[in-house]
Amino acid sequence: MGLAPAEPAGQDGAVDLDSFLAEAIELLAIPSTADRPDQLWRALDFVVDYVGPDFTVERFESNGKPSALLYAGGNRGARSDPTGTERRFRVILNAHLDVVPGRPEQFRPRRDGDRLYARGAHDMKVSALVEARTFRDLASDLPYPIALQLVTDEEVGGRDGTRHQIERGVVGEFVIIGEQTGLSIVADSKGLFQVALRATGVGGHSAYPWLGDNALLRVMAAVDRVMAEYPVPAAEEWRTTVNVARIDTSNRAFNQIPAEAEALLDVRYPPEDTDLNGRTVNEITAHFAGLCGPDITVSIGHLEPPHRADHERDDIKVLQRATLRQGYAAAFLRKHGAGDGRFYYQRGIDAIAFGIGGGGQHGPDEYVDVATIVPYYRALTGFLTDLSPPPG
Repeated sequence: MGLAPAEPAGQDGAVDLDSFLAEAIELLAIPSTADRPDQLWRALDFVVDYVGPDFTVERFESNGKPSALLYAGGNRGARSDPTGTERRFRVILNAHLDVVPGRPEQFRPRRDGDRLYARGAHDMKVSALVEARTFRDLASDLPYPIALQLVTDEEVGGRDGTRHQIERGVVGEFVIIGEQTGLSIVADSKGLFQVALRATGVGGHSAYPWLGDNALLRVMAAVDRVMAEYPVPAAEEWRTTVNVARIDTSNRAFNQIPAEAEALLDVRYPPEDTDLNGRTVNEITAHFAGLCGPDITVSIGHLEPPHRADHERDDIKVLQRATLRQGYAAAFLRKHGAGDGRFYYQRGIDAIAFGIGGGGQHGPDEYVDVATIVPYYRALTGFLTDLSPPPG
């Protein structure tokens, strides 16, 4: 069932796309959202079973989120660190099987021409299944070790999947994350953190504002100063952005001066922003405190680094050549959202996103472009076949 092995470049190999789509539809019908842990396990087991019994399967679990690592042979790879606790694969194919919540009908996949609609079709169950098939077809015969890394928590942060496995010694020399890219290559994505701005004033009767100190006005002024430093771009731009998510106070009376208030900000920053990238929580707190001025308390939460891979890396060039043979340019894209590649970036490991095409990510009409599935499979297989083993 599924895709036939890729033919050499220039030949037209037979591809059983209908059988593959039947498997994909089964996977898409599983409502594997964060609030349904049994369905996370179900989706993970589905893909592990799809790969088949001829591989070693390591199981992981953290905070109720299951994940798995599949590889050929009885050990994690050919190279280990001096302690013997870390194994380094030549390539890791990474995929997440969790999806954001959707309406019940979104878990009943439907096809309309070259579009297969379902929650997770674009982000990223179809790419995951192609990666699984590629691994199944090639892993045992390659002259270097590869792994298939399946996680179920990317949509809620990735800390209990990809990061959890890395902390337990799972690393690679190069990582392909099957996030949707339309067969382009994402080697840069933004980091993120959240900022809470809080102010305390003096309450009183709203008829006599000079007798009080409006905390809400203090917070709004601080937000204005932050946004003057990070204005909303008029169009897509690769720089730090700030979203004002909420400005609030516990005061609910029209005729009362707010004595306290807060603002919540979401910050996304690229690797090039040296004010933020590589800085500690204390350093970023001081940076925002300087912007906000006195009498504003600044708190930083969920600090996550950006992600960047070397554009000139030989592995990326091999992938680009394999993708060009399928008629796709394999151009570089930048993503403003965060992904699991950041966990590898922190370890000095190059990771890229490379996946199928489609649209409507996280929306009511999410779909995969069926016409990109076979080229994606062939690009992956061509890349793995052409890739050289590491020296030594």
